[in-house]
Amino acid sequence: MTGHDIPEDYLSGYALLLAEASATGRRLTRDEIESRRALGERAANAGHGLRALVSAHLSAARAAWPTTPGSADSTLAAIQQVIDAFAEGYERAQFLAVRKEEAARREFIDDLLYGRSDLGRLAERAERFGLRLSHAHAVAVAQGTTAYDEGAVVPRQVEQALIARFGDRNILLTTKHGRMLCVAPGEQDDVLTYFAKRAYAATDGGRIAIGRPQPGPGGVVQSYEEALNTLELAERLELDDPVLRAADLLVYPVLTRDRQAMADLVLDALGPLTTARGGAQVLLDTLTAYFDCGCVAAEAARRLSLSVRALTYRLERIHKLTGANPADPAHRYMLQTAVIGARLLNWPAQSL
Repeated sequence: MTGHDIPEDYLSGYALLLAEASATGRRLTRDEIESRRALGERAANAGHGLRALVSAHLSAARAAWPTTPGSADSTLAAIQQVIDAFAEGYERAQFLAVRKEEAARREFIDDLLYGRSDLGRLAERAERFGLRLSHAHAVAVAQGTTAYDEGAVVPRQVEQALIARFGDRNILLTTKHGRMLCVAPGEQDDVLTYFAKRAYAATDGGRIAIGRPQPGPGGVVQSYEEALNTLELAERLELDDPVLRAADLLVYPVLTRDRQAMADLVLDALGPLTTARGGAQVLLDTLTAYFDCGCVAAEAARRLSLSVRALTYRLERIHKLTGANPADPAHRYMLQTAVIGARLLNWPAQSL
Protein backbone atom coordinates (compact mmCIF):
# COMPACT_ATOMS: atom_id res chain seq x y z
CA MET A 1 0.00 0.00 0.00
CA THR A 2 1.15 3.56 -0.72
CA GLY A 3 0.39 6.75 1.20
CA HIS A 4 -3.22 7.22 2.32
CA ASP A 5 -3.77 3.46 1.93
CA ILE A 6 -3.94 3.59 -1.87
CA PRO A 7 -3.17 0.16 -3.41
CA GLU A 8 -0.01 0.06 -5.50
CA ASP A 9 -2.00 -1.47 -8.36
CA TYR A 10 -3.11 2.03 -9.35
CA LEU A 11 0.55 3.04 -9.77
CA SER A 12 1.54 0.01 -11.81
CA GLY A 13 4.30 0.87 -14.29
CA TYR A 14 4.37 4.50 -13.16
CA ALA A 15 8.02 4.56 -12.04
CA LEU A 16 9.14 2.92 -15.32
CA LEU A 17 7.24 5.52 -17.35
CA LEU A 18 8.96 8.33 -15.46
CA ALA A 19 12.37 6.74 -15.96
CA GLU A 20 11.86 6.33 -19.72
CA ALA A 21 10.44 9.85 -20.13
CA SER A 22 13.35 11.34 -18.18
CA ALA A 23 15.95 9.42 -20.13
CA THR A 24 14.51 9.92 -23.62
CA GLY A 25 12.37 13.04 -23.27
CA ARG A 26 9.47 11.25 -24.98
CA ARG A 27 5.80 11.80 -24.22
CA LEU A 28 3.40 9.05 -23.22
CA THR A 29 1.93 6.99 -26.03
CA ARG A 30 -1.80 6.79 -26.68
CA ASP A 31 -1.93 3.29 -25.18
CA GLU A 32 -0.08 4.44 -22.06
CA ILE A 33 -2.46 7.37 -21.60
CA GLU A 34 -5.47 5.09 -22.03
CA SER A 35 -4.07 2.64 -19.48
CA ARG A 36 -3.77 5.52 -16.96
CA ARG A 37 -7.39 6.50 -17.67
CA ALA A 38 -8.46 2.93 -17.07
CA LEU A 39 -6.64 2.90 -13.73
CA GLY A 40 -8.40 6.15 -12.80
CA GLU A 41 -11.79 4.61 -13.59
CA ARG A 42 -10.97 1.55 -11.49
CA ALA A 43 -9.90 3.72 -8.56
CA ALA A 44 -13.11 5.78 -8.74
CA ASN A 45 -15.28 2.67 -8.88
CA ALA A 46 -13.40 1.29 -5.87
CA GLY A 47 -14.33 4.41 -3.89
CA HIS A 48 -10.90 5.98 -3.43
CA GLY A 49 -10.68 9.77 -3.14
CA LEU A 50 -9.06 11.70 -5.96
CA ARG A 51 -7.02 13.84 -3.58
CA ALA A 52 -5.41 10.77 -1.99
CA LEU A 53 -4.75 9.26 -5.40
CA VAL A 54 -2.99 12.39 -6.68
CA SER A 55 -0.97 12.55 -3.47
CA ALA A 56 0.06 8.90 -3.98
CA HIS A 57 1.24 9.72 -7.51
CA LEU A 58 3.28 12.66 -6.28
CA SER A 59 4.79 10.61 -3.45
CA ALA A 60 5.73 7.84 -5.90
CA ALA A 61 7.34 10.43 -8.19
CA ARG A 62 9.43 11.77 -5.30
CA ALA A 63 10.52 8.27 -4.41
CA ALA A 64 11.53 7.49 -7.99
CA TRP A 65 13.17 10.82 -8.70
CA PRO A 66 16.65 10.17 -7.23
CA THR A 67 17.14 7.14 -9.48
CA THR A 68 15.74 8.81 -12.59
CA PRO A 69 18.45 10.29 -14.81
CA GLY A 70 17.88 12.91 -17.47
CA SER A 71 15.88 16.07 -17.79
CA ALA A 72 13.76 17.27 -14.87
CA ASP A 73 11.46 19.03 -17.35
CA SER A 74 10.76 15.76 -19.18
CA THR A 75 10.03 14.03 -15.88
CA LEU A 76 7.62 16.76 -14.75
CA ALA A 77 5.89 16.64 -18.16
CA ALA A 78 5.42 12.87 -17.80
CA ILE A 79 4.04 13.29 -14.27
CA GLN A 80 1.59 15.86 -15.57
CA GLN A 81 0.45 13.58 -18.39
CA VAL A 82 0.00 10.60 -16.06
CA ILE A 83 -2.00 12.52 -13.45
CA ASP A 84 -4.08 14.28 -16.08
CA ALA A 85 -5.03 10.98 -17.78
CA PHE A 86 -5.64 9.30 -14.42
CA ALA A 87 -7.90 12.17 -13.27
CA GLU A 88 -9.77 12.11 -16.60
CA GLY A 89 -10.55 8.43 -16.16
CA TYR A 90 -11.56 9.05 -12.56
CA GLU A 91 -13.94 11.87 -13.55
CA ARG A 92 -15.37 9.81 -16.39
CA ALA A 93 -16.20 6.99 -13.99
CA GLN A 94 -17.80 9.44 -11.58
CA PHE A 95 -19.85 11.02 -14.35
CA LEU A 96 -21.12 7.62 -15.47
CA ALA A 97 -21.92 6.70 -11.87
CA VAL A 98 -23.90 9.92 -11.43
CA ARG A 99 -25.79 9.34 -14.66
CA LYS A 100 -26.55 5.78 -13.59
CA GLU A 101 -27.75 7.01 -10.19
CA GLU A 102 -29.92 9.67 -11.82
CA ALA A 103 -31.44 7.09 -14.15
CA ALA A 104 -32.17 4.76 -11.23
CA ARG A 105 -33.71 7.64 -9.25
CA ARG A 106 -35.89 8.71 -12.17
CA GLU A 107 -37.03 5.12 -12.77
CA PHE A 108 -37.87 4.78 -9.07
CA ILE A 109 -39.81 8.06 -9.07
CA ASP A 110 -41.79 7.04 -12.16
CA ASP A 111 -42.65 3.67 -10.60
CA LEU A 112 -43.51 5.36 -7.29
CA LEU A 113 -45.87 7.93 -8.82
CA TYR A 114 -47.54 5.54 -11.24
CA GLY A 115 -47.61 2.46 -9.03
CA ARG A 116 -46.15 0.33 -11.81
CA SER A 117 -43.77 -1.76 -9.73
CA ASP A 118 -44.33 -4.61 -7.30
CA LEU A 119 -45.12 -2.87 -4.00
CA GLY A 120 -42.72 -5.02 -1.98
CA ARG A 121 -39.86 -4.37 -4.37
CA LEU A 122 -40.80 -0.69 -4.52
CA ALA A 123 -40.58 -0.42 -0.73
CA GLU A 124 -37.09 -1.96 -0.79
CA ARG A 125 -35.90 0.49 -3.44
CA ALA A 126 -37.46 3.42 -1.57
CA GLU A 127 -35.11 3.04 1.41
CA ARG A 128 -32.19 3.81 -0.89
CA PHE A 129 -33.77 7.22 -1.55
CA GLY A 130 -34.70 7.98 2.05
CA LEU A 131 -38.34 6.84 2.12
CA ARG A 132 -39.94 4.21 4.33
CA LEU A 133 -43.08 3.27 2.48
CA SER A 134 -44.46 1.25 5.38
CA HIS A 135 -45.37 4.65 6.88
CA ALA A 136 -47.99 7.10 5.63
CA HIS A 137 -46.79 9.76 3.17
CA ALA A 138 -48.25 12.91 1.67
CA VAL A 139 -47.34 14.67 -1.56
CA ALA A 140 -47.33 18.37 -2.36
CA VAL A 141 -47.31 19.45 -6.01
CA ALA A 142 -46.25 22.95 -7.10
CA GLN A 143 -47.20 24.27 -10.51
CA GLY A 144 -45.59 27.44 -11.80
CA THR A 145 -45.99 29.60 -14.86
CA THR A 146 -43.25 27.60 -16.60
CA ALA A 147 -42.25 23.94 -16.63
CA TYR A 148 -39.38 22.79 -14.42
CA ASP A 149 -36.96 19.88 -14.51
CA GLU A 150 -34.60 18.73 -11.77
CA GLY A 151 -31.68 20.65 -13.18
CA ALA A 152 -33.52 23.98 -13.23
CA VAL A 153 -32.64 26.81 -10.87
CA VAL A 154 -36.02 27.03 -9.12
CA PRO A 155 -36.22 23.37 -7.96
CA ARG A 156 -32.64 23.59 -6.72
CA GLN A 157 -33.43 26.74 -4.74
CA VAL A 158 -36.45 25.11 -3.12
CA GLU A 159 -34.51 21.93 -2.32
CA GLN A 160 -31.66 23.88 -0.75
CA ALA A 161 -34.11 25.82 1.40
CA LEU A 162 -35.75 22.61 2.67
CA ILE A 163 -32.41 20.93 3.39
CA ALA A 164 -31.22 24.01 5.26
CA ARG A 165 -34.44 24.05 7.33
CA PHE A 166 -35.07 20.36 7.97
CA GLY A 167 -31.88 18.50 7.06
CA ASP A 168 -32.37 14.78 6.46
CA ARG A 169 -35.99 14.05 7.31
CA ASN A 170 -36.73 11.32 4.78
CA ILE A 171 -37.90 13.91 2.27
CA LEU A 172 -37.91 13.36 -1.48
CA LEU A 173 -37.94 16.35 -3.85
CA THR A 174 -38.29 15.85 -7.56
CA THR A 175 -40.06 17.07 -10.69
CA LYS A 176 -42.69 15.47 -12.88
CA HIS A 177 -44.33 16.83 -16.02
CA GLY A 178 -42.87 20.27 -15.34
CA ARG A 179 -44.15 20.44 -11.76
CA MET A 180 -42.19 20.31 -8.50
CA LEU A 181 -43.04 17.56 -6.02
CA CYS A 182 -42.28 17.07 -2.36
CA VAL A 183 -42.89 13.68 -0.73
CA ALA A 184 -42.77 13.70 3.08
CA PRO A 185 -43.89 11.46 5.95
CA GLY A 186 -47.56 12.03 6.67
CA GLU A 187 -47.01 13.35 10.19
CA GLN A 188 -44.54 16.01 9.01
CA ASP A 189 -47.03 18.55 7.74
CA ASP A 190 -44.60 21.34 8.60
CA VAL A 191 -42.34 20.10 5.80
CA LEU A 192 -45.09 20.31 3.19
CA THR A 193 -46.26 23.68 4.48
CA TYR A 194 -42.74 25.07 4.23
CA PHE A 195 -42.32 23.54 0.77
CA ALA A 196 -45.54 25.25 -0.31
CA LYS A 197 -44.31 28.59 1.04
CA ARG A 198 -40.93 28.36 -0.67
CA ALA A 199 -42.36 27.00 -3.93
CA TYR A 200 -44.94 29.79 -4.09
CA ALA A 201 -42.24 32.40 -3.64
CA ALA A 202 -39.84 30.74 -6.08
CA THR A 203 -42.45 30.28 -8.83
CA ASP A 204 -43.52 33.92 -8.56
CA GLY A 205 -47.13 33.18 -7.79
CA GLY A 206 -47.63 29.54 -8.72
CA ARG A 207 -50.19 27.23 -7.17
CA ILE A 208 -49.53 24.37 -4.75
CA ALA A 209 -51.80 21.46 -3.89
CA ILE A 210 -51.23 19.11 -0.96
CA GLY A 211 -52.68 15.60 -0.96
CA ARG A 212 -53.82 13.82 2.17
CA PRO A 213 -51.45 11.44 3.99
CA GLN A 214 -52.00 7.91 2.70
CA PRO A 215 -50.61 4.70 4.23
CA GLY A 216 -48.53 1.91 2.76
CA PRO A 217 -46.39 1.52 -0.37
CA GLY A 218 -49.27 2.71 -2.58
CA GLY A 219 -49.95 5.75 -0.42
CA VAL A 220 -47.58 8.06 -2.30
CA VAL A 221 -49.31 7.59 -5.64
CA GLN A 222 -52.74 8.08 -4.02
CA SER A 223 -51.67 11.34 -2.37
CA TYR A 224 -50.00 12.47 -5.60
CA GLU A 225 -53.18 11.85 -7.62
CA GLU A 226 -55.20 13.75 -5.01
CA ALA A 227 -52.87 16.72 -5.33
CA LEU A 228 -53.13 16.65 -9.14
CA ASN A 229 -56.92 16.46 -8.96
CA THR A 230 -56.91 19.39 -6.55
CA LEU A 231 -54.91 21.48 -9.03
CA GLU A 232 -57.41 20.60 -11.74
CA LEU A 233 -60.33 21.52 -9.49
CA ALA A 234 -58.73 24.83 -8.61
CA GLU A 235 -58.37 25.68 -12.28
CA ARG A 236 -61.93 24.72 -13.15
CA LEU A 237 -63.46 26.48 -10.16
CA GLU A 238 -61.12 29.47 -10.54
CA LEU A 239 -60.08 29.27 -6.90
CA ASP A 240 -57.79 32.09 -5.79
CA ASP A 241 -55.97 30.41 -2.90
CA PRO A 242 -52.30 29.77 -3.77
CA VAL A 243 -52.11 26.73 -1.47
CA LEU A 244 -54.91 24.18 -1.58
CA ARG A 245 -55.38 21.03 0.45
CA ALA A 246 -57.23 18.04 -0.89
CA ALA A 247 -58.77 17.50 2.55
CA ASP A 248 -60.50 20.89 2.31
CA LEU A 249 -62.03 20.16 -1.10
CA LEU A 250 -63.40 16.66 -0.58
CA VAL A 251 -66.93 17.84 -1.27
CA TYR A 252 -66.13 18.34 -4.95
CA PRO A 253 -65.01 14.76 -5.72
CA VAL A 254 -68.11 13.62 -3.86
CA LEU A 255 -70.30 15.79 -6.06
CA THR A 256 -68.76 14.45 -9.25
CA ARG A 257 -68.46 10.81 -8.21
CA ASP A 258 -71.68 10.09 -10.08
CA ARG A 259 -71.00 12.15 -13.16
CA GLN A 260 -74.24 11.28 -14.90
CA ALA A 261 -76.33 12.29 -11.90
CA MET A 262 -74.48 15.61 -11.72
CA ALA A 263 -74.94 16.18 -15.47
CA ASP A 264 -78.67 15.52 -15.09
CA LEU A 265 -78.88 18.04 -12.25
CA VAL A 266 -77.05 20.69 -14.28
CA LEU A 267 -79.27 20.23 -17.30
CA ASP A 268 -82.51 20.09 -15.29
CA ALA A 269 -81.71 23.08 -13.09
CA LEU A 270 -79.74 25.29 -15.46
CA GLY A 271 -80.59 24.01 -18.93
CA PRO A 272 -83.34 26.63 -19.43
CA LEU A 273 -80.69 29.36 -19.20
CA THR A 274 -79.54 28.41 -22.70
CA THR A 275 -82.69 30.03 -24.09
CA ALA A 276 -81.69 33.44 -22.75
CA ARG A 277 -80.44 36.10 -25.15
CA GLY A 278 -76.66 35.67 -25.35
CA GLY A 279 -76.77 32.11 -23.98
CA ALA A 280 -76.36 30.63 -20.52
CA GLN A 281 -72.84 31.77 -19.66
CA VAL A 282 -73.65 35.34 -18.57
CA LEU A 283 -76.40 34.19 -16.20
CA LEU A 284 -74.24 31.32 -14.95
CA ASP A 285 -71.45 33.81 -14.13
CA THR A 286 -74.04 35.92 -12.30
CA LEU A 287 -75.06 32.96 -10.14
CA THR A 288 -71.40 32.09 -9.50
CA ALA A 289 -70.59 35.59 -8.25
CA TYR A 290 -73.80 35.75 -6.21
CA PHE A 291 -73.11 32.49 -4.40
CA ASP A 292 -69.37 33.13 -4.01
CA CYS A 293 -70.02 36.32 -2.05
CA GLY A 294 -72.58 34.75 0.26
CA CYS A 295 -75.65 35.95 -1.68
CA VAL A 296 -74.91 39.60 -0.94
CA ALA A 297 -76.32 41.43 -3.95
CA ALA A 298 -74.24 44.61 -3.56
CA GLU A 299 -70.96 42.65 -3.40
CA ALA A 300 -71.94 40.41 -6.33
CA ALA A 301 -72.80 43.50 -8.38
CA ARG A 302 -69.41 45.03 -7.56
CA ARG A 303 -67.57 41.88 -8.64
CA LEU A 304 -69.47 41.83 -11.92
CA SER A 305 -69.12 45.61 -12.47
CA LEU A 306 -72.90 45.95 -12.50
CA SER A 307 -75.39 48.12 -10.71
CA VAL A 308 -77.43 46.42 -8.01
CA ARG A 309 -80.50 47.01 -10.14
CA ALA A 310 -78.92 45.24 -13.12
CA LEU A 311 -77.91 42.32 -10.91
CA THR A 312 -81.42 42.09 -9.48
CA TYR A 313 -82.82 42.00 -13.01
CA ARG A 314 -80.55 39.09 -13.90
CA LEU A 315 -81.57 37.15 -10.78
CA GLU A 316 -85.20 37.70 -11.66
CA ARG A 317 -84.51 36.50 -15.19
CA ILE A 318 -82.91 33.32 -13.80
CA HIS A 319 -85.94 32.78 -11.56
CA LYS A 320 -88.29 33.17 -14.50
CA LEU A 321 -86.35 30.79 -16.77
CA THR A 322 -85.57 28.04 -14.23
CA GLY A 323 -88.46 28.37 -11.80
CA ALA A 324 -85.90 28.49 -8.95
CA ASN A 325 -85.30 31.68 -6.97
CA PRO A 326 -81.60 32.20 -6.04
CA ALA A 327 -82.63 34.38 -3.11
CA ASP A 328 -84.91 31.69 -1.66
CA PRO A 329 -83.09 29.37 0.78
CA ALA A 330 -85.37 26.52 -0.32
CA HIS A 331 -84.03 26.78 -3.90
CA ARG A 332 -80.53 28.04 -3.17
CA TYR A 333 -78.83 24.75 -2.31
CA MET A 334 -80.05 23.05 -5.48
CA LEU A 335 -79.02 25.97 -7.67
CA GLN A 336 -75.62 26.36 -6.01
CA THR A 337 -74.88 22.64 -6.35
CA ALA A 338 -75.86 22.80 -10.03
CA VAL A 339 -73.60 25.84 -10.55
CA ILE A 340 -70.66 23.99 -8.98
CA GLY A 341 -71.42 20.97 -11.16
CA ALA A 342 -71.52 23.17 -14.26
CA ARG A 343 -68.06 24.53 -13.47
CA LEU A 344 -66.67 21.07 -12.77
CA LEU A 345 -68.15 19.67 -15.98
CA ASN A 346 -67.24 22.77 -18.01
CA TRP A 347 -70.84 23.41 -19.01
CA PRO A 348 -72.12 25.06 -21.19
CA ALA A 349 -68.86 25.19 -23.17
CA GLN A 350 -68.92 21.37 -23.24
CA SER A 351 -72.18 19.61 -23.97
CA LEU A 352 -73.37 17.03 -21.43
